[in-house]
Amino acid sequence: MNRRLTAIVEREGTGYVALCPEVDVASQGDSVAEARANLQEALTLFFEAASAEEIERRAKREVYVTDVEIAVG
Repeated sequence: MNRRLTAIVEREGTGYVALCPEVDVASQGDSVAEARANLQEALTLFFEAASAEEIERRAKREVYVTDVEIAVG
């Protein structure tokens, strides 16, 4: 079964950090692609190892990624 999750990737220092907010799992890499691939691996391991109770406890049902505009200055 496949599951679609959110991946937020941002630069941190000389590398990148990738976060999945639905289950609060993160990883990192030297590039965006590496951070994303490492997050996929971390998520796979999480879902393989975590109990159903752990997944339920950490799962956020709705996560929205959007932007906002504000006046500055």
